[in-house]
Amino acid sequence: MEKRTVNPWKWQEERSYSQAVEVKNVESTLYCSGQAAIDPDGISSDKDMKSQLEQAIANLEEVISSAGYECGNIVRLNIYTTSTEELWPHFPILQEWIARHKLQQAVTMLEVKGLFETLKVELEATAVK
Repeated sequence: MEKRTVNPWKWQEERSYSQAVEVKNVESTLYCSGQAAIDPDGISSDKDMKSQLEQAIANLEEVISSAGYECGNIVRLNIYTTSTEELWPHFPILQEWIARHKLQQAVTMLEVKGLFETLKVELEATAVK
């Protein structure tokens, strides 16, 4: 697999993403459903944003590794949240996770009116190998 990021500016680097990611010679692609703070028994979290973000990240890692992929090969990450204002103070948690896996991914973050049940944040990813 060959991966190339396209960043005509520098400012996105502070926000831990790339403007575009091109991949060539891909063996396979994994499209992950949105992962949120739902426990192994299927119970949605009613905890705070920080706890839900940490669980969503852990669940995304679990799905990707269970499929035989690596988090470092995520090329697209969509973030859905019921409150960007509530999420923003915890954004460094996501940035540290991105740095740890050396991700170079395109990102879209959207504030939505609601998510399933009591959920506050959901992460949707595309990974390649």
